[in-house]
Amino acid sequence: MVFFLKNEIDSKSDFQPTGDQPQAIKKLVEGINKKYKNQVLLGVTGSGKTFTMANIIEKTQLPTLIISHNKTLAGQLYQEFRDFFPENAVSYFVSYYDFYQPEAYIPTTDTYIEKEAQINELIDKLRLQTTTNILTRKDVIVVASVSCIYNIGSPLEYGRFVLELEAGQMIDQKNILKRLVELQYQRSEFDFKRGTFRLRGGMIDIYPAYEDFGYRIEFDGLKIKKFKKFNPLTGEEVKNKEIDFLKKLIIYPAKHFMMDPYIFEKVEKKIREDLKKESEELKKQNKLVEAQRLIQRVNYDLEMIKEVGYVNGIENYSRYFDGRNIGDPPYSLIDYFNEAYGDDWLLFIDESHITIPQLNGMYNGDYSRKKTLVDFGFRLKAAFDNRPLKFDEFYQKVKKVIYVSATPDDWEIKHSQQTVEQLIRPTGIVDPEVIIKEAKNEISDLIKEIENQVKKKEKTIVTALTKKIAEDLSLFLKEKGIKASYLHSDIETLERSDILDSLRKGDFDVLIGVNLLREGLDLPEVTLVAILDAHQEGFLRSKTSLIQTMGRAARNINGRVIIYTDKITKSIKAAIDEIKRRREYQLAYNKKHHITPKTVYKPIREKIIEKEEKNIFSDFQKKDFYDLEKIKKEALTPYDKKRLIKKLELEMKRQAENLNFELAIKIRDKIKEIKN
Repeated sequence: MVFFLKNEIDSKSDFQPTGDQPQAIKKLVEGINKKYKNQVLLGVTGSGKTFTMANIIEKTQLPTLIISHNKTLAGQLYQEFRDFFPENAVSYFVSYYDFYQPEAYIPTTDTYIEKEAQINELIDKLRLQTTTNILTRKDVIVVASVSCIYNIGSPLEYGRFVLELEAGQMIDQKNILKRLVELQYQRSEFDFKRGTFRLRGGMIDIYPAYEDFGYRIEFDGLKIKKFKKFNPLTGEEVKNKEIDFLKKLIIYPAKHFMMDPYIFEKVEKKIREDLKKESEELKKQNKLVEAQRLIQRVNYDLEMIKEVGYVNGIENYSRYFDGRNIGDPPYSLIDYFNEAYGDDWLLFIDESHITIPQLNGMYNGDYSRKKTLVDFGFRLKAAFDNRPLKFDEFYQKVKKVIYVSATPDDWEIKHSQQTVEQLIRPTGIVDPEVIIKEAKNEISDLIKEIENQVKKKEKTIVTALTKKIAEDLSLFLKEKGIKASYLHSDIETLERSDILDSLRKGDFDVLIGVNLLREGLDLPEVTLVAILDAHQEGFLRSKTSLIQTMGRAARNINGRVIIYTDKITKSIKAAIDEIKRRREYQLAYNKKHHITPKTVYKPIREKIIEKEEKNIFSDFQKKDFYDLEKIKKEALTPYDKKRLIKKLELEMKRQAENLNFELAIKIRDKIKEIKN
């Protein structure tokens, strides 16, 4: 069933490892060869951790999974690795919803919220392409979000549900069509899109759900004459260099969750047994309404599955279809790697200090929501087993892990056989000088520092403890004649990027925020980072947070950090010691190799909102339409609404295809507003 199209993982980068990268690559590769389960790559910002990861993959030739903690960062990594390995199977696996409202029940208001989802077709294709690549190739690199630990069905079932054909084979067309339906493909003579097939005279056209092209099967009576690969849009034949490949055709399923229709009778019997048992339990608790609700819901679902093979929420019965016992872990992307490669694959957990806690907490949030649904008769207890992996289950399934972070937590370091440091920046820039000042006069001293910064035409960022403090301090500085702005989580993501660009362009001189750690700030114009109330121990003033905050001043050769505090806490001391150690390390390297540090000034891009929204509404004459916020549904006629919604939906899909999910979400919200 498995045929390997390409075995070698080959990087096409023109760069060579420099600084700390060669020793980091060597040590981590040696650790993999020694079968270390856990290793840490401690790499400072700007040291080229992604390039190190690419070199490790190439040297070990191991299929690789890279987990990131959000879609945006995963998209950036996907693009980088696709550039590094253009001839290999670099795949992207994230949640495929443009919009997702999970099923839920709120007892206090007796409100049932039905599951509502809008699937992004491109991401669905990329997910299916990922699993198909894993089962058919060895040169696989998958960049995924934490959604990769959710249930996607058994790899054994997915791999077993295939249509395998050869040129010269004798077969009735009806058998092929029947098999395609079993693989969840739909017949569509006019709307030929991914996951469909059509019959054209003596030919069958198939558009695989995981490809960008279609396959045409040509017949000579009952004999398969040949296969052709073609462009679904133009019908033009696509010539393939690997001629032998088209002598054989394997079509994989159009969905991850597959159900064998021949076992449904057995599964239905078990579901009805559990329904009877659980409805009786509810009746004994005098929950008569809940019992009746459960009976109606499950009977309806079973009838739908029997008649059409699918029902909204079918994943809640996955335990029965997978043959799993109560409490057994679900099948996730990790199982596809284990099924295809055994223990011979590699896992990178990017930004592990954030990603590990996310992986650890996903099960509890899912369980809490499901428990309410089960308690009130909306779902069988089997719904509990349609879930993400528990962290212990995830940890047992992986065998070779490298945790990548500038500030790895104690958990990663404690569980790792070795921690490899990558502290050298190719630019030669050292970590900033750290200055301690008393907190009692912090605002008056800060104003003096900012005024000096303004005279030098250099920028400042300030971290406060609350949103209110950030806003009030911004207003106070403005009253003093200082151009200031604030940045916190209430500001929309796209606007945050524009605020950062405005700081760089000189529209204002000071940016005040609460938690700037997650913004991925790359601000070479910033030469001063001020941390207010640093003695207040907690998440925002932990060792990890302080190191990351200080790192915002490590983009400029004149970088400084001022810590305002009433006492030197353990976190402050540990953070300063670590920054000092990294600073001395870089200075020694610069001296040895005669490197003069240089600030690298990156070009300021056009504002995201302004640029993208002009693209969206370029065919509109009214400039007011360039801003989504200026679209007022009250001013639109029914015809205008219909026309505008259609254009917005097309643009939303286009932005999602370009992996610009934040703008796609913004457009989606505007569509909902207009419709309502």
